[in-house]
Amino acid sequence: MFMNLPFLPKKPSVAVIRLQGMIAASASPGRLNDASLAPLIETAFRRGKPAAVALVINSPGGSPVQSALIAARIRRLAEEVKIPVHAFVEDLAASGGYWLATAGDDIHVDANSIVGSIGVISAGFGLHDLIARYGIERRVYTSGTSKSQLDPFRPENPEDVARLRALQDQVHQNFIAQVKQRRAVKLADDDNLFTGEFWVGSRAVELGLADGLGHLVPMMKARYGDKVRFRPYGIRRPFLSRLGLGIMSDALELSQERALYAQYGM
Repeated sequence: MFMNLPFLPKKPSVAVIRLQGMIAASASPGRLNDASLAPLIETAFRRGKPAAVALVINSPGGSPVQSALIAARIRRLAEEVKIPVHAFVEDLAASGGYWLATAGDDIHVDANSIVGSIGVISAGFGLHDLIARYGIERRVYTSGTSKSQLDPFRPENPEDVARLRALQDQVHQNFIAQVKQRRAVKLADDDNLFTGEFWVGSRAVELGLADGLGHLVPMMKARYGDKVRFRPYGIRRPFLSRLGLGIMSDALELSQERALYAQYGM
């Protein structure tokens, strides 16, 4: 039988939040978004008065809005409860995944991690020739001249593309502002930082996108002592999904995520 003796010093603890997977507003299993992560992040910061919060990141990115919301929530709580946040990148912190990493007061990576991809992408297909080949007529009725822009079943309209690029440029500038604000003078003077290029961990350190090479457990022990305890927090898959139900929807989500990872050779 163990007794809690109030006069004995408590071992420090580090709350570990795992941020793994594609970032999307979808409520599908394994997706990272502010709605599903909010209670988990709140608990990690407030339960047991942790000495620090560690983010373990393995994400190819996704929604810029959800990336911004999650990172902003982490920063608000960190400033409110005055707790440091340390980010650790495993395989990948690219695009929105790197946006999440910037929520840390410092970022550490493995020498082989993939880091960066500070840019914005939109992809689709043009199917107008395909349906014409089979004699299929596309009928669209709209109120508003721009309502059917970027319709994949119609020839590409240069004005629609220009509009999309203008939107992408605005989101890209917001991403750049986030990185500059969080990394400040740590960033190297390199023209390729914000082109969407990505690098392995050791090069990311040289560019100032990360602070150094290091892994969660040894670094937290070095900072908070060998007796530090780790309290893990992560999104759990729904019960029915763990049983293998909803296989079709899970397969579609997985294929989309695999396509994102494939952009980085993973």
